[in-house]
Amino acid sequence: MSGAVYGNMSRAALDAAYDNQAAHPDFAAQTAIWRSRSGALREALNPRLNLRYGDRPRAVLDYYPGDTARGPLLVFVHGGYWQGGSKESVGFLARGPLTAGFSVALLEYTIAPQARIGDMVGEIREALHWLRSRAGHLGFDEHRIVMAGHSAGAHLMCNLLGEIPVAGGLAISGIYDLEPIRHSYLNVQLGLSEEDVRDFSPVRMPRPADIPLVVAVGANELSELVRQSRDFSVAWSTPLLELPGHGHFTILEELASDDGRLCRALRRLADRV
Repeated sequence: MSGAVYGNMSRAALDAAYDNQAAHPDFAAQTAIWRSRSGALREALNPRLNLRYGDRPRAVLDYYPGDTARGPLLVFVHGGYWQGGSKESVGFLARGPLTAGFSVALLEYTIAPQARIGDMVGEIREALHWLRSRAGHLGFDEHRIVMAGHSAGAHLMCNLLGEIPVAGGLAISGIYDLEPIRHSYLNVQLGLSEEDVRDFSPVRMPRPADIPLVVAVGANELSELVRQSRDFSVAWSTPLLELPGHGHFTILEELASDDGRLCRALRRLADRV
């Protein structure tokens, strides 16, 4: 097709296919509500904030200790298309896993254009090593770490499955093939190369042995996001949860509630050990 930059899509069509904020006009209001809820939870629970796991300014994490001694740990990587977002805006989702007996670590990392994709993967790797080495001090079971990520965070955590021992992973509304991203508006800041696509696209990697992964996506998300999740679940032979009634952002409510489908999936992953 003349003018196509990816598949049969023009640049304008491809940009629209991955523009989550334009597709969700309530994004700003939703984010404000999340920040308010996150701030209230931090005030109520007094977690350990901005623990430094690396040298770069954003190489910090927030740690919410659970009530269960030596209980499981959820390590959560926020989204923001690798160039936005923050751990502060997603703190609200810790309530569900905490109620379910988890401790929770919310990771921050350096974003584009200050970092490239490989740098981000490296920082998440560094954070996981830091956490595992301090399991006894922080009070969680190093053998029951479950990783989860949303959007770009799902992409980053999937790059590390199989490299660092974890009990399982929960990938929420993620990007698993970077090739369309390389041709879209998002690449202005990301600067993805063909080598980055090859090296950091989970769908192009072999599935790590013996590490269960659940892939989740909202049924009301952009069709490209749903396609990416479906293709990835097939490539890695993983369960796929398509959650009715949810878009790219509201899907996190299923993690923030202890009886939400994503929180229940977390418990099943942790209980396998």
